[in-house]
Amino acid sequence: MQLKTNEKKLVEMSVLGEITHPPAKLAHYRITAVTGEPQILPGLGGICYSHRVGDNCIDIVGDHIEPGVSLSNFNADWGKDVSRFGLNVYACVGNEARVVSGDAKGEKGVVTGKHGGIEHVFVDFPPKVLDQLVIGDKMQIRAVGTGLALENFEGVKLFNLSPKLLKAMKLRVKDGKIEIGVTHFVPAAVMGSGLGKDSAHTGDYDIQLFDESMNKEYGLDSLRFGDIVALTDADCTFGRTYLTGAVTIAVIVHGRCASAGHGPGACSLMTSAKGLIRPVKDKDANLAVLLKLR
Repeated sequence: MQLKTNEKKLVEMSVLGEITHPPAKLAHYRITAVTGEPQILPGLGGICYSHRVGDNCIDIVGDHIEPGVSLSNFNADWGKDVSRFGLNVYACVGNEARVVSGDAKGEKGVVTGKHGGIEHVFVDFPPKVLDQLVIGDKMQIRAVGTGLALENFEGVKLFNLSPKLLKAMKLRVKDGKIEIGVTHFVPAAVMGSGLGKDSAHTGDYDIQLFDESMNKEYGLDSLRFGDIVALTDADCTFGRTYLTGAVTIAVIVHGRCASAGHGPGACSLMTSAKGLIRPVKDKDANLAVLLKLR
């Protein structure tokens, strides 16, 4: 069976973001969930030179590290101006981003994820381009993918997913289920921050890593930025919730965190409340390979 989508009906439009400055409070301590130790670590935002999609996001001295370039909308009044949320909702993983100001003007990158709460959008560039970028540089994204749907397969909903990435995933239908390659299986029992949001069309939710037996059983210490993973017993159809038998496919967008309830971020790409997605192990199920970024 050949899957058919509504790609030709989708609207492609522009959204604009600027490279953010990493935020920090006067006393920027994170309290570790297991030992109660106060830590100060590099965090989210800005330009990350050391880590890109394909790199381990667990074995890292950092907290909520965002790979590549982090974009937001400086014209937005925090929590009120809808343009900041528009950038996060409409940008989809796999979209093209073009630098429109500064020394790197004209260079193109690829959207690799979205972060909720801070409402950042991440863009991957080769190192030589990162070296030309500065905080405040503007990027315009050709946003397409919001509303993407399967026309001849019911029971699976898509989110945050560009047609380009969907094609690269090479989905297969077998015995009435969609097969898709993933690097890890993640039980819904360890999902934390972001759980309960009433929409999965923006941001992400976090994988808690505080139970070492779970980490070992599911190989969670090997998670990488850009990994495509299966969240088992997790449904995102009308918000993020626990549901026995459901399956959600997500991409790992940011790194580990010390605080209770937090951890590597998973941005939902597709979900089936009826379990009509069959994940299969594939070590190459990472954006770096699928989108040929490295």
